[in-house]
Amino acid sequence: MSNEIEIELNDDLDLQEPKKYNVFLLNDDYSTMDFVIDVLVRVFRKSLDEASAIMLSIHNNGKELCGTYTYEIASTKVAQVKNLAREKGFPLKAVMEEE
Repeated sequence: MSNEIEIELNDDLDLQEPKKYNVFLLNDDYSTMDFVIDVLVRVFRKSLDEASAIMLSIHNNGKELCGTYTYEIASTKVAQVKNLAREKGFPLKAVMEEE
């Protein structure tokens, strides 16, 4: 008696990549540069050098890309930024846009 099971795989399946979303930080007149760098390091896992460069770009250009993620991860990053900013009393905002 054999316990083997045969499984037939359907090669006709059309798998699609999940949509990706860009997460941006927006410049404001109140969030300190140090706080923005801290958010970039903690939430977006940037090195200090990367975080400093992104922070300066946000300051000079009004917004900058922090990362590209699936919907669930991108929305979590936006919420983490909102929570950290609220906790520290800053109006820093993150937004996500479909790629």
